[in-house]
Amino acid sequence: MTKSSHHDVEIWNAFRQGDKRAYAQIYELHFTSLYSYGKKFISDDFLVEDAIQELFITLWRTKERLSAVDNIKFYLFRSLRRELHRLDEKEKSVKMVDFESFALTGIYQNEEHAELTDSEELSQKLTAVLKSLPKRQLEAITLRYYENFGIEEIASIMDISEKTVRNTLHNSLTLLRKNSSLFYTLIKLTLVYLWS
Repeated sequence: MTKSSHHDVEIWNAFRQGDKRAYAQIYELHFTSLYSYGKKFISDDFLVEDAIQELFITLWRTKERLSAVDNIKFYLFRSLRRELHRLDEKEKSVKMVDFESFALTGIYQNEEHAELTDSEELSQKLTAVLKSLPKRQLEAITLRYYENFGIEEIASIMDISEKTVRNTLHNSLTLLRKNSSLFYTLIKLTLVYLWS
């Protein structure tokens, strides 16, 4: 067991035993990444926050019945994705986010990379790269290379088979390699800001 997973086991067990500080720590450590992930599915800030709040309320109410966990982030991502799909079924009017369009909004807002906005060619190529990825492929790549989840974890989070995850990642990378060599510079920036 790694140091990180050992820490997760300790804090999760403390939470299951009713430790409010452990509960608050889990929330504080993971809220930002959960919110960023949720925004890729639902455009409404309040609905995403509600989904996260509902997830944590449910966790607290059922803490004594929860199983042992050695990777809290994975557990929360998988649970939030299910909560978002449940919310989507409940709120049919919820506007689901188009991954590619969402990626293009705000990606140039960071002043450190403002020089990219001066190049229409770079902007067009970045747009083409993003539009070349179906949202499931973009989600799989992000979970794998940005959130550092393993194949088995991604399969569980996305509710698909491990074989489908591998095929999705392979197809995504194959598609992306066909793009300009500028892709390798652009995709690094894209993944950083897309899920920040």
